[in-house]
Amino acid sequence: MDILNRYIKAINTHNFEEVRLVLHPDATFFFSDQSCTTAEQIQTYFEHVWTVVKEEHYAAQDVVWLHKGDSSATCNYTYFYEGYINGTYVSGQGRATNVFVKEQERWLLIHEHLSPLPKNPSQQ
Repeated sequence: MDILNRYIKAINTHNFEEVRLVLHPDATFFFSDQSCTTAEQIQTYFEHVWTVVKEEHYAAQDVVWLHKGDSSATCNYTYFYEGYINGTYVSGQGRATNVFVKEQERWLLIHEHLSPLPKNPSQQ
């Protein structure tokens, strides 16, 4: 679905006003280290990441649409990020679940849940 691509593109602008265009007013985000339940909290979180991880690029891989309906859609994917922290290249990945709703003919992100990838049992 195009809404996921629009959301990823908005993130990569590093301009929260672009991200806000695809967010539902009641959006909630569950990050691995914090839950954000207001637009202000979500904005603060994104803007903090963009100041820490310079030139960050975010991508979604292996997208699986669990549900696509007339007014809601849910997907899982592996997220990938890369950028620079204190001049050193960094990258990482994890799991994401996004829930989108359609209101007034517009698809909007109402929930995102990010978490680390599970550890490989052979590495434990």
